[in-house]
Amino acid sequence: MDRLLPLVAAVVSQTERRVFKGEKVPAQEKIVSLYEPHTDIIVKDRRDVQYSHKLNLTQGKSRMFLDLVIETGNPADSDRFIPMLKRQIDIYERAPRQAAVDGGYASSTNLEDAKALGVNDVAFHKKRGLEVKDMVKSQYVYRKLYCFRAGIEAGISWLKRCFGLSVCPCQDEEHFEAWCWAAVVCYNFVILSRYPAPAIA
Repeated sequence: MDRLLPLVAAVVSQTERRVFKGEKVPAQEKIVSLYEPHTDIIVKDRRDVQYSHKLNLTQGKSRMFLDLVIETGNPADSDRFIPMLKRQIDIYERAPRQAAVDGGYASSTNLEDAKALGVNDVAFHKKRGLEVKDMVKSQYVYRKLYCFRAGIEAGISWLKRCFGLSVCPCQDEEHFEAWCWAAVVCYNFVILSRYPAPAIA
């Protein structure tokens, strides 16, 4: 009761503001679940509204996932590209030579900032007015990175289908985060197990 009563009061308040007073309640102030109050409202383009958390994943050439960030709220993808790139630079102490990125992250500012951070080739899945020659050194490189990004989508699909990332049964934020990281770690262990063992001299 101590946990639920304040949440119920918040739901009543936001309903009064939205329905009776005609206010537009900011998404970060809304409570959409009494049992999972940490849940965010996620709207992607014209698609259906979803209730969960937005995840940002980084995958390397090895097909292993190198980073996971569980976002708060529903930040625009374009605002998250450079922070995710800087996380990679902090972790590995160098910028990646090339990056294949989802179309939602595309912008001329992100392209310029990524190049300034030391990334040679940045291939956005959707060009959004950008020229291939500005993103990468050749059409061939763009095509290779474009196909690599499609492989990342396959990895994310595998995370959802085989490692439980599509539905989380946990009811608090800490356990939600643990569930997501467990899925990624298990995925990486499977990828590692499939690599051939090094030859013994």
